This record gives sequence, C-alpha cells and structure tokens, in this order.
Amino acid sequence: MKFLIVVDMQADFITGSLGSEQAAAIVPNVVEKIKQFDGRIIFTRDTHFGDYMETQEGRKLPVPHCIKDSDGWQICDEIRKLTETLPSNHISYIDKPTFGCVKLPEMLANFGETIDSITLCGLCTDICVISNAMILKAAFPEVPITVDASCCAGVTNESHTTALEAMRAVQIEIT
Repeated sequence: MKFLIVVDMQADFITGSLGSEQAAAIVPNVVEKIKQFDGRIIFTRDTHFGDYMETQEGRKLPVPHCIKDSDGWQICDEIRKLTETLPSNHISYIDKPTFGCVKLPEMLANFGETIDSITLCGLCTDICVISNAMILKAAFPEVPITVDASCCAGVTNESHTTALEAMRAVQIEIT
C-alpha cells in the first residue's frame, strides 16, 4: 500500500496566525497531489490546547496556533472540501502535540498492509515535515520515502531548502 502523509495543512499555517504567502501558494499543488494519489492518505494536525503559552514550544514560539477545535486548527477549506469527495476508508487523521508524531509509524503498521512507499507533503518543511520524515525513515529504513518539494513550504525559502537537503542526506527522495 502507498501512503501519503499530508502534514499540518491547517488554516493557522496558511492564512492564520502563522500563515505565509509561501504556504498559501502550495495549497493548489497539495490539492492536486491528493486528487491524483492512489492509496491511503493520512492528515496530521498540529494540536495545542489552552495552556499552549506555558509549554516549551509556547515559550519559544509565543504565537498561539492550532488550538484544538478552533478555526485555525481545521484543515484548510480547499483540502477539507476535497476530502469529502474521497472514499472515507482511505483517509485518516492523527493529532500531534509537537513537531514530529512518534505514533505515526505505529498507525501505518496497524493498517496491516505492506508499506510500499510513503510520500510526505505539507507544512512546514523545516519543522514538521522534516521531523515526521525522519521518524518514518528511522521506523521503516527499507521503505522508499519521498518528499514532494512543490507541495511543501518552509518558514523561509532558505530553511525550506536546508531541510530538503538534510532529508536528501538520509536517503529520503526529494521530488
């Protein structure tokens, strides 16, 4: 089975408190990627709570974002509308309290199918995409893992490029 991991394509990262032009620019690419993908799709959601500012992340990044059940926590409208047209048995969601989701490999393994490939896309290349790609590469060293650079955006263009090079160095394919 092929897996597509769509990382944190949430309103707060696109048009909300941490939104950027670069993030908004990849939305059509991600929509097209999802439309053309033949396999299981897992959406990660950055998920924080009312105590965000007291957490380590909140102290280092004092911008409340992706507070569970808020408008900013939701998958962006274009992608959410698309998911309503897809077979529900091929779509899953996983909420993650931090950059990388250590439960993601277990989730993939629990489908009980051979993992043929894993593709990642989403936001932000230099934080959550790289964190999840590295976790998956460590868990599944023989599974081809790909990151679609045209469907990712970083905090800056430079950090996006640096993250892609770091992933390439550990044999994650960058397309």
